[in-house]
Order: sequence, then structure tokens, then C-alpha cells
Amino acid sequence: MKDIVQLTEGWHVSHEGRLLEARVPGCVHTDLLAADLIPDPFLGANEREVDWVGRRSWTYTRRLDGPAPGSAPHERTDLVFDGLDTAAHITLDGRELGRTRNMHRSYRFDVTDLTGELSVTFASAYDEAASVRESTGDRPNVYPEPFQYIRKMAANFGWDWGPTVVTAGMWRPVRLERWSTARIARVRPLVTVEGGRGRVELHVDLERTASGAGRPLAVRAAVAGAEACADVDDNAVTLVLDVPDVRLWWPRGYGEQPLYEIELTLFDGSSPLDGWQRRVGFRTVELDRAADEHGTGFTFVVNGERIFVRGVNWIPDDVLPSRITPERYRARLEQTAAANVDLVRIWGGGIYEDDAFYDACDELGLMVWQDFLFACAAYPEEQPLRGEVEAEARDNVVRLMPHPSLVLWNGNNENLWGFRDWDWEEPLAGNSWGEGYYLGLLPRVVAELDPTRHYSAGSPWSGSWDHHPNDPDHGTYHSWEVWNRRDYTEYLDNVPRFVSEFGWQAPPALATLRRALPGEELAPDSPGMLHHQKAEDGNGKLNRGVERHFALPEGDFDRWHYLTQVVQARAVATGIEHWRAHWPRCAGTVVWQINDCWPVSSWSAIDGDGRLKPLHHELRRVYADRLLTLQPGVEGPDLVLVNQAAEPWSGEVTLRLMRSDGTLAARVDHPFTVPAREVLKLPAPPQVRPPTGATKEYLVADADGLRALHLPVRDKEFAYPAPRFDIAVETVGRDRDTVDVVVTAHTLVRDLLLQPDRLAPHATADRGLITLLPGEQTRIRVRGAQGAGANAFRAALFCVEPA
Repeated sequence: MKDIVQLTEGWHVSHEGRLLEARVPGCVHTDLLAADLIPDPFLGANEREVDWVGRRSWTYTRRLDGPAPGSAPHERTDLVFDGLDTAAHITLDGRELGRTRNMHRSYRFDVTDLTGELSVTFASAYDEAASVRESTGDRPNVYPEPFQYIRKMAANFGWDWGPTVVTAGMWRPVRLERWSTARIARVRPLVTVEGGRGRVELHVDLERTASGAGRPLAVRAAVAGAEACADVDDNAVTLVLDVPDVRLWWPRGYGEQPLYEIELTLFDGSSPLDGWQRRVGFRTVELDRAADEHGTGFTFVVNGERIFVRGVNWIPDDVLPSRITPERYRARLEQTAAANVDLVRIWGGGIYEDDAFYDACDELGLMVWQDFLFACAAYPEEQPLRGEVEAEARDNVVRLMPHPSLVLWNGNNENLWGFRDWDWEEPLAGNSWGEGYYLGLLPRVVAELDPTRHYSAGSPWSGSWDHHPNDPDHGTYHSWEVWNRRDYTEYLDNVPRFVSEFGWQAPPALATLRRALPGEELAPDSPGMLHHQKAEDGNGKLNRGVERHFALPEGDFDRWHYLTQVVQARAVATGIEHWRAHWPRCAGTVVWQINDCWPVSSWSAIDGDGRLKPLHHELRRVYADRLLTLQPGVEGPDLVLVNQAAEPWSGEVTLRLMRSDGTLAARVDHPFTVPAREVLKLPAPPQVRPPTGATKEYLVADADGLRALHLPVRDKEFAYPAPRFDIAVETVGRDRDTVDVVVTAHTLVRDLLLQPDRLAPHATADRGLITLLPGEQTRIRVRGAQGAGANAFRAALFCVEPA
């Protein structure tokens, strides 16, 4: 069998005449950090202090010896790099093995009988980009950095949520593979299911040594008790496995996620030469893009079930991606699933994630929408980039196609929209800009290699140039005008067919800010806060978002921090509740964004230290199978009941017209039944509708433990009472690390929030924003705040107060 030797140890990187120990996988920043030669770029304004690292070349070396004495002999030895970041020159004992210029590909070099010093020199990514730019000509870009001229993670060059930290190094594993006669070079599993019968079509490519050329070999495959074998006289063979009575893989919330192990073995006679194992799942995925009276749809249909997608956008979880472990992927994706998310879109300025990411999604039932890696720029289509783009696409399509969670390939992020709206055409002057990739090369590669999956040319994209690329009535839509220029209530103004990006900013948790900005007196405009705010006029937009609904606190950072968190949660909830209420016309929302790559004010629901913002808890509510919401109607608020569950939803809803002093003005109890996967809309009865513009009445709807609230005016115009509530702290069982904070309201308490990290950096709470009516009580379970008393818990509680 093939012998594999991982090359993780023994590496050094040269720096100012010294050889520093290096970790592989890793990057130069992690090595310099380990040697205490650079400050942590995530702290304070240290990002500026490490800018020089990305602007020079770096050389990694280690000794490469032959096989250990007594080990089995092999005809061929390959040096394999799973990821080189990015423009690398590889030599062994002074002989050039090759040059690379793509972070997103793997590389293999024949080093049979070669030993000596292995050297990998990485040119500055800026120098490589400048060289390509000189040969292809200039192209427009929404950011000042040259990321479109190099096949590297664009987010390394900074974004409106990320730092500029331009990496270099062997960011994925390096190994030696020793083999004889032949090896399995590539396997493409086409997995389909029809009528309960699964089918796996394995397209197997081999590579042979000189002695193995023309030699009769055999391959054998097995999955779920089904087996197939075939002789191989050349370098390619196809095996078909039919699996009766397969269990279907479903997105979370729709069913289970059974996975089946495929084992493929290459034989020379009875001797195994090589093996390949992957897990697959059986499911069908269709993308309904049919035209109707509202325009052109964009609806996912999984195993025949039409789905309203409850999605989030994913960015690299660390700007130094070699630090992301399988355990970290799992933790972040479990947090994602806990928010009732069922789809994760991997954004086009990041990376094709490690297999551990997709493995976790397979197991958690998180559908994956995978962008090809193009974002917010015009990309040259000339060489050397064109060949790299095709090789990269082929490499990753084949690598990722076994995963049942992967449901869509997408050509780019916002580039088709950019060409139409961002004044690109004149500076392009007829030069290529990427259209040939998105409408030609990439769909051809997907159709050839992975015909079981759908391809979309971009996000947003209306389906053709017959419509504006970001037309809400056709295909996918990005809603950014609201955050950039308007109030979040204006999400109510349209019903897109599929919202693949929208969001609202908020700062990270207080404990995250304190770690990232040590010693700083925090203020919205303090130096560290501004450095960790990368969006154009980001704080201005945050403040305007607050001012539209609340009195903007002056000189009270804690209050400002709380209100920005409230507005973020409300803004995203407003959009999702409105669009879910219009199912099936609107078939999904993909919130920007679930995670962060460092501690920063951003659109994320989970901050850069992994702490949950109130938005995460709000996503769990608005993405639940059953949602109760009050939406603007013709004559007043409409009650909307959204039932995405597989069973009908029946019960009784209580609608109460309440006065701000806590008294009841009117009440109506209304029975309801909502069929499975449907939406029911009921006008609120006249007797419980608050008068238009009323400042002392509001409507509350309750059903099955769910609550919706409607104020006829903005919060700062409403006659809120001074909030009064009692708290008690009760230990849960014998675990003194877990307590219930019991809050009893004596007045209306709106958007009560316990911020657990104010008690202890690692403390957590199981609830986000809560609204209590007079006399109501709630329990908030807190873990990790051992020793905190009632006064500390009260200090960590915030709620809406009178203007």
C-alpha cells in the first residue's frame, strides 16, 4: 500500500539572519507571533505594526531524507502540498521543483530519489499582484488593495469587517506519498437517488509508474452493503453501485442526516495499492427558477420539499486561516445550527474551507452554498489568471462533491452587479472583467465534473442580462440600501424572491472589546473602537440607526453598546419576519453574517471571540419552525402565523391592546390552524388595534409561548414607564456554576437583556432580548458566573428606558 509521511516537523523560516522554528500547517504571522517578534495584530492598532510582514518574501526550509532503513521500497515518491499561500518557488537540494501562484489549489511534485534541503520561498503577495497587474492591465475594485490579481484569499487584504493581514506560508498539510505501480489520482462520486434507490457512480482516474503502464489492475468499491468491481487496463474506470432502500439526507429541521461510507480500493492482483474513503448522503436538490406573476423565483427543493431557506453568510473564521481547527469549525457551526439556521453561504472573498467544515455541515444538516472565489472587483481573464482559475475550480469541485450538504455552486459575489452599477464600464474600456468566468468557464466546469448540482452565475443575479442583476423580483437580491442610507423599517417596502445578503452592524461583546483594546477607556469614537470599525462611516450608520428609534446616549458607552445591539437584532428580525410572512413568493433569507475573523464591529451574530450577540438569540427566534409576527396591514396590523414545521399548527392566539400604564384596554382570543409549511394572515380585530400615532397603547399577540409586539410609534415617541423589576438568583441543582436569574416585572419591560460577559468573560446566558408585561416573570439561565451576586446581575441587565 501507499506510504504517507506527514511533514509537520523540522521546518524553519528565515528572518534577519535567524532560523525560526515554523509550524506546518501555518503561516509567517503565526511563526513570528510564536517567536514574539510581532505583536498580536488583533489587539489595539497592532494591525498597522505588522503591515511589513506581507510586503516581503519568506523562505521556509527543512531537511528531506530518503526512506527509513528497513522500510518497504517504493518506485515513486511525491511531495504533496495541500495549500501554498501563494506565489511560491520550491527547490530540493538546489533543483527547482516548481513555481506556484494559487492559494486555493493543491500541488504534487515527483521527488523520487531526491534528498537534501527542501526550500519553499514565498514572494510578497503585493509583488506578485503587481506583476500580474502590469501584464493584464488595471481593473476597478471597491477596495484599494490588489486582491483580484492574485488567487489568494481576498479578505487577507482587508474588508469592511476585516484587518489587512497579508499572509504567506504552507497553510495546509504537506506530506510525502511513496507508492508503486499505480495510485488513485482522482475520484468523482456522482450520487443520485430515485424512488428510494440510491446510485453512486464513481469515476476513478489512476496514475501509473513506468512499470505499471498497461498492467491489468482492479478496483473494488463498497457502500451500504452494495459492491462493485472492475478491471482497469488504462487510467480511467467507472464503477456503479446501486443501493436499495436508502435513507434520505435532509436539511436540519426536515429530517435526519444519514451518511454512508464509501470505500474504494485499487488492487494489483490480490495486493492493495491504494485506497479512497469518503462519506456521502443521498438526496435530491432542485432549484426552481420558474417565472410567475411576481417575476422569477429562486426556491430550493430538497427531496421534493420546497424550502424557505433560513440562511447565514460565512466568512473565514480567522484572518489567519491555518489556525482554524476541526474543533473550532465544529463549535462555530454548532452555534450556527443552534440559531435554527439551515443554510450557510461561503462568501466569495474567503476560501474553500477545509473538509472538516463540510463534514460538520453534513452531520448537522446545514446546507452549503459555495461561492467560487471572486468578490467585489473586476477580475482579468487573461493568463496567467485564467489557467489558475480553471485549475482551482476543477480541484475544488472534485474535492467537495462527495458532501451532501453542498447544494449550490455560485459564480461570484456582487461582480455582475458591480459591472452594471458601480461605474466599471468606462474604466474597463472593453477589457475582460470576469464575465467569461461566471457565464462561461465555471458553469462548464460544474456541468462536466459535478452535474448533480446546480450553478448560479452570481449573487446577486437575476438570471440573465434581461433584468438588472440586483432586481428584487428576479433571482437573488442583496439588500444594502437600508443599512447604508435608511431605517430598518424600510425592509418592509419590498418582497424579493430570495434575499442572499442583508444585515445590520453592532459592536462585539464587552469582554471581547476589553480583550482587544486593553487599557482603553471605551467610547464609540475612542481610537481602538474606530480602528476596529472597518465599514465606511460605520459608526455614523450605527448612530443614525439608534437615533431613529431612541435618544442617542451621550457619554454613556454601556447604554450606546446596548442600544446598538438592540437595533441590530430588531433590524434583522424586521426583515426576516416580513419576508417569511410572504412565503412562497420570498423563498429565503441569508443574513450577513454569522461569524467574524477578528474582534470588530460588524454585521455578525457571533463575535470574533466566539461570543453570541443578541442577534444570535433573535435569529433562533425568527428562524424557528413556528413564528408569530405582527405585520403592517391595510387597516392596521395583521397577525401572521408562519408554520414551517411538518405538522399543522393549531391553537388559540390572544391579542391584547395594552396601555403603557400596564392596564388592559381590550382582549380577543382567536382560534387558528396553519397547515404544514404554510403561512396564515389574519387582520387584527378593530377593538385591539392601537390608534395610528398613539403613544400610550400597544398590541401584544401570544400563542404557544411565542410573542409579537406592535407599537404604533417609534420607541422614543412612546410613553414608556420607568422600568421596574425585581431579580432573584437561584442555584440550579448542585452545580454552583449554573444559576437562574429570575426577573419579575412590575411595569412594561421592553427588550430586557442580560449581558453575561459583564459578569465573567466566559459566562453565557440562554436568552437574548425579552419583553415582559407587568406581573410577568422570566428565567434566564446563566453559566460560568460563579460568585456573582444579585447586584452584579442587576448591573448586567439592560432594558429600554423612557426617552
